[in-house]
Amino acid sequence: MRQLRLIERPAWKALVAHQRRVGRCHLREMFAADALRGERMVAEGADLYLDYSKNRVTDETMALLQQLARECGVAGRIEAMFSGESINSTEQRAALHVALRAPPGERIVSGGADVVPQVQAVLARMASFAESVRSGAWRGHDGRTIRNIINIGIGGSDLGPVMLYEALRHYSRRDLHFGFVSNVDPADLAEATRGLDPGETLFIVCSKTFKTLETLTNAQAARAWCLAHFRDEAAVKRHFVAVSTNAQGVARFGIDPANIFGFWDWVGGRYSTDSAIGLSTMVAVGEEHFRAMLAGFHAMDQHFRHAPAQHNLPLLMALLAVWNTNFLGVESVAVLPYAHYLKRFPAYLQQLTMESNGKHVTRAGAPVGVATAPIYWGEPGTNGQHSFYQLLHQGTRLVACDLIAFCQQLDPPGDQHDMLMANLLAQTEALAFGSVSDPQQPWRDCAGNRPTSTILAPRLTPHTLGQLIALYEHSVFVQGVIWDIDSFDQWGVELGKVLAQRIIAELAPHEAAPVLSHDSSTNNLIRRYREQRTQRQA
Repeated sequence: MRQLRLIERPAWKALVAHQRRVGRCHLREMFAADALRGERMVAEGADLYLDYSKNRVTDETMALLQQLARECGVAGRIEAMFSGESINSTEQRAALHVALRAPPGERIVSGGADVVPQVQAVLARMASFAESVRSGAWRGHDGRTIRNIINIGIGGSDLGPVMLYEALRHYSRRDLHFGFVSNVDPADLAEATRGLDPGETLFIVCSKTFKTLETLTNAQAARAWCLAHFRDEAAVKRHFVAVSTNAQGVARFGIDPANIFGFWDWVGGRYSTDSAIGLSTMVAVGEEHFRAMLAGFHAMDQHFRHAPAQHNLPLLMALLAVWNTNFLGVESVAVLPYAHYLKRFPAYLQQLTMESNGKHVTRAGAPVGVATAPIYWGEPGTNGQHSFYQLLHQGTRLVACDLIAFCQQLDPPGDQHDMLMANLLAQTEALAFGSVSDPQQPWRDCAGNRPTSTILAPRLTPHTLGQLIALYEHSVFVQGVIWDIDSFDQWGVELGKVLAQRIIAELAPHEAAPVLSHDSSTNNLIRRYREQRTQRQA
């Protein structure tokens, strides 16, 4: 029997008709008609509180979206993921990041084996290594303690560690310096190592295959920087460790096989923050805080798996995203954390959402037929208020907003936190209800009716950070289920890599210029670059 396309499902058709009736309703009218709307359209999970009342939805909207989730088999797909089934269909493997934060004793089977003991074994090795660096027991080649830790990676192997470090900097060891290198532009590594002493510097090279071009290029450059100081290949073993599954490649680099921290093919890069990819984070904050973060992930996992649909935070956020994207025409989502420590969280979510759901065909290979992942972007409040909020309030594009905040501050003074929260609350009110000014001054009008979701937590701790990340992971997954796409592959990333490998050879110095067979634009740009490079070197 042929599977119904998304637009053929009864709930989808009902939502189309429903949108025609309520799509032009203003939030002013919705709140005026329901005095308790702001208290009803909320949900809690673990330590997170979601207020979605300022989205342009009614009770009927939410009921129809829940019906759509049932018709798309969301509940079954959730169980398939937690059960270790090969839900990453195009790569024929599981997407089992939930196992990375499962507590000891929990059983999760993939490929016929319980993977939890494997995960716990790696965590134990990470903890031992992190403590050796933090305590000073780990010594460099000349016997000195390590003071600088540089993470080398790209994609999830960089965005995750950077985000975690910045988010948990309050809990980090202040006598240790942490740097992050991802861009193959040599300036990135040069700036990260500027002023550092190689004898006190440790590099963590993060690459699942140990073949990622950018990461390996930067790692080799870091190796050369280190050996220019020591002039002894044996130094590599004391100043480099690796997070990888390619033991042979790591050994060829010169890293001691005892200092390889592995993970598994069922861990996607953008879902790997809580794997060994988070090694730099554990060094920064210690085992206790890292495990608290894992417990936060797990708390949201359990909420997602077991909470009733009408109270399920990731499910609700996913359904709102589908409504905003497919029925209200939202093309982008601004993530606005009112917390300085979350300044890299929007960039982290860019990869999580856009690499996961930036797809145009279904799992069966047919055109999706509807818009999928919106563009995610953002900056912390209140900085953004003096930058792009003008467009949010008065621009011609409808942008949905997620505002994230914490009720308790981490740092003094206290009155500034009240000011921060006042700004967040004011912005949600202004975006929802706008203002109407003198008709003779229309440039002052703010139309309002801009959809926002507000996420509150008591305090930014490792535990709540884990919950927040898992919240978005699962929301992205549910959106992918509804759109019937594979949220765990990223074939669109591969094409550029293949072409770059070919062009690298054409840019290398030759006695005679290579024959170019690209399009006329690319050929001309290659020739221009080669000409300019030669002039610079001369």
